[in-house]
Formats: sequence, C-alpha cells, structure tokens
Amino acid sequence: MTENFFLDNQDLQFRLEQLDLRGVLEIKEHGYAYAQESPIAPRNYADAMDNFRLLFEVLGDICANIIAPRAAEADEEGAQFHDGQVEYAAATQEAIQALKQADLMGAMLPWKYGGLNLPETIYQMMIDIVSRAEAGVMTVFGLQEIASTINEYADDETKERFLHRFASGEVNGAMVLTEPDAGSDLGAVQTRASFDEEAGIWRLNGVKRFITNGNATVHVILARSEEGSSDARGLSLFLIERDETVRIRRIENKLGIHASPTCEVQYNNTPAVLIGKRRFGLIRYSMAMMNGARLAVSAQAIGIAEAAYREAYQYAHQRVQFNQPIANLPAVSRMLLLMRAEIEASRALVCETGLWVDRLKTYEHLQAQGDKSLPHLRKKLKEAASLADALTPLIKYYATEMGNRVCYIAMQIHGGVGYMCEFNIERLCRDVRVTNIYEGTSQMQIVAMIGKLLGHALDDLIAEWAAVDYGPEFGALKKQLVDITDMFKQATDALKEKERDIIDYYAADLADMAAFVVISWLLLRDALVSQRKADIARVYIDEHLSKISALGTKILNADETALLARETILAEQF
Repeated sequence: MTENFFLDNQDLQFRLEQLDLRGVLEIKEHGYAYAQESPIAPRNYADAMDNFRLLFEVLGDICANIIAPRAAEADEEGAQFHDGQVEYAAATQEAIQALKQADLMGAMLPWKYGGLNLPETIYQMMIDIVSRAEAGVMTVFGLQEIASTINEYADDETKERFLHRFASGEVNGAMVLTEPDAGSDLGAVQTRASFDEEAGIWRLNGVKRFITNGNATVHVILARSEEGSSDARGLSLFLIERDETVRIRRIENKLGIHASPTCEVQYNNTPAVLIGKRRFGLIRYSMAMMNGARLAVSAQAIGIAEAAYREAYQYAHQRVQFNQPIANLPAVSRMLLLMRAEIEASRALVCETGLWVDRLKTYEHLQAQGDKSLPHLRKKLKEAASLADALTPLIKYYATEMGNRVCYIAMQIHGGVGYMCEFNIERLCRDVRVTNIYEGTSQMQIVAMIGKLLGHALDDLIAEWAAVDYGPEFGALKKQLVDITDMFKQATDALKEKERDIIDYYAADLADMAAFVVISWLLLRDALVSQRKADIARVYIDEHLSKISALGTKILNADETALLARETILAEQF
C-alpha cells in the first residue's frame, strides 16, 4: 500500500508547481494582511504555495493510510437506514473523523470562520486525492460547496450561525434540488416555500429525491417562493437545519458509491432561512452552486480513474501469460499508455478551469466591494465569466466520460478476475458510473456549453496559447494543433448556420472537438517544461488527431439525414 496519495503522484505535484495563483491569492488574502490576524494564514505567495503542499501531504497520508485501506469495507457495509435514521458505514465514519481532526472540512471558507481560505483550484486537487481513496467519502468532503454558497450569498447572521460549525466539521451539508418530477428540468421544482407571517419565518413543504448526503445537518434547498409561478423565476434558495419536521423517507439501493447515502427527503412545514434575494434561487445561486459541484465531480472522476489505472498497472505487471507479464504485450501497454495520457489530460483541464473560476470569484469580490484597484476590472470579469461558463461544462463532460473509459479499460486489462468482487476494479467501475449522470448528465453539459462554443468563447484563450514560441522541437506538433484549431473554427461556423435541430444533433461532436483541441494545447504548453509531459502530449495528440479531423468532417457535412431517419427507425412500437 502506498504511504501517501500526493507524494506518489508526480502529475499532481507537477500541476501544483505549474499553477500561477499570484493574482488570485493577492486578492483572496487581502494583500496577505490576514497573516496578521491568523497564525496559519500565508505571509506571501511562496508561503501560500508551501502551505498547499503541506496540506496535500497531510491529506495524502490520511487517504493512503486511513481511507483507502477500508474502502472495500465501506462499500460492502454501505450507508444504513433504520427507523428514519441514516448511519454511515463504520469505515466512512472513521474517514470523516480523520478529515475533521486534520481541520480539512472548511477548505474554502474564510479565515475568520475557521476555514482555510483555499482557492477552488486547490480544493479540486484535494477532491481528486480523496476520490482516489474512496469515492463515497468524497461526497461528504466534496459538498463543502454548500458552505461556500452560504458564505457568498447568505446574510451575516446566517454566516455567523453556520460557517464556524461547517469549518469545524460539526455540521455538514446537502445540496437539495432534485424532485421526482424535476430532475434536469429544475425550473419545474414544486417544493413550496411560504412565509409564516405570525412566526416571521419561511416554511417549506415538499419532497426531494436523489439527494446526495441527504442525512446532512444543513440543507440548502431550491423551492418555489412565488405564488402562482411555474418557471425558474419563481424559485428561491433556502437553508434549513434538519429537525423533526424533516423526514428521510428512504435511501436508494444504488449500483455504486454505497458509502454515500442518496436520500428521498420530505419537508413538513420546515422552518427555513432565505438565502440572498427571492426569485434568484435557480438562475443565480443554484447555478453557481451546481457549477462548483460539477467541478468537484470532474475531480472525483479523475481520482477514481487514477485508482483504476494503478490497479490495472499493478495487475498487468504481476499477471504472467506467455512467459511474460502482460504489461509487455503491445495491446496491453497501449491501453496503459492511453489511460495515463487521458488522466493527465483531464487533470490539466480541471486545473485550467479551476483557475478561471478562481479569477471570476476574486473579480466578483472586487466588484462587490467597489474596489477599482485592478485595471480593467469589468473587462477581466467578463472574460473570466465567459471562460468559466464554457470550461466548467466542458470539463464535467470530458472528465466523467474519461473516467468511465479508463475504468472500462482497467477492467479489460484484468480480464475475468476484474469482473469478480474480490478485485477493487469492480468497485471502481460501479463508483465511476454515476459521475457522468449526477450534477447534470453529459448530455446536459453539452446543452450548457454549446452556445458558448458557437459564440467562439474559447478562441482568444486558444490564440494566446498558439502565440507561444514552442521552438523547433515542438514545431511539428504546433503545426498540427494550428491545423485542427482551424478546422474546429470552421466546423463551429458551419454548424452555427444550421437549423436548431441539426445544431442539437451534432452538438456532442463539436463538444468533443473543443475538448480535444483545448487539452492538446494545454499538454503542448506543459511539454515546454517537462520531457515526460512532452511524451504525454505526443501520445495524446497522436491518439486524438484523426478523431478531431473526422469530427470536423462530420460537422462540415452535417445535414438532416439522421434527423429524418429518426421518424422511421424510432417509430417502432413495443
């Protein structure tokens, strides 16, 4: 068993070394003035980066030596439900306690609430590490976005009441959006919020379904506050502390992440606190919360894929067939090579996305404070918002599909034994499957990003990378990327001119092109500072170059043929 899940991961260490969070931390740490108030706040940028490394080492030790060794046990026991009460598996309880004792439960909360004031990018790397150890524990640790939402949008009284308790681990949270008849279509939410004039408080009534960690102490809930409304404009966001009016009706019997309770919850005149303004519940607050959760699920998929790769790598070097380890067979070594490239490609994109989300948050903070010290703040905010909105669904789509591909290949390398429950890869395949379903399916991510892609939201960023001098060593690779970027733009413009039905039909192809193009540039950028990364870039680009070209050709030739075929092929009655 590995002793530390950070120190044994050279890619995570590389990503930390390459991160440039100077501007973000200068604002988040208020010019590092917080060091005068908190003994653990960084004094300067170098100090902050040292703190991050130390944090990763502590987390890596917990994950390697406490959480991962009992992951199979947590899965087998699973969350239990008896007489309306949910109880975590014993191994999960131990994992949560270890994370609490290490003071890691308030990762992104400000120093004044006992948090660590971490940037989003650093937090997502932590989720990556936790998810490699046990995906179910991640759903408790990864729901710190709930506390961040309270910090960003709730009033001061609510913050004081809850955030210290979140940071200490006394309470945990659940994001409560989905209902039996309102899954992807959250505008159809029917849980009612009514204001009790006599008591001077809001009360909630309704049923929510598929709520991850629904047994949490604190729920942040999307509910209909405007009488007579039927769309997103009638929804507001509320906070409740679970009491006797909240009934957990059951937990789901799921394919995977058994350690994580997925609950059906009923609210019966439950006292609630309004977060922010009425009517902004979905269009602003829940969307911001979901975007954070989508980043977290992306990191979760990467962490699971990392675990699957390592299981496959170890097995391939131990399993002897034809008088040699199967890792020596070209068919198997190619699979291992492509798995490694896919994981590191996804990690590069999640860090790039996290960086733009961090910039967006800091710029929004400056704007809210009326701080005009940053030149061209409005322009920078607009750029960061556009890129965060485009890259977040892109990484959620790509990383979670990647995680499923990697786990599939890892089981294939194991052969028949991988299908047996005694091997970890069976559990990892079950756990990863939900990542491209919850927090918005892959298809919903494509819907979320297609407008941005058609609007060329990524062009300026890609142009910035293309303007870099990659030298003679990478000249040929750069030429290939310039060519596929041109094809991507042509395909974008061609699709944009089509009818809406045709755009929707081919949107997934454009999303795949966007992911491959963006990631290829990111890997080429990495190649400038690492020979190993240069090899990763060559492997990834070689594997995907023809795919990008084929996708571009498909879009350029897009017509309504397939749409018309639906009328005959899918008209069958069963």
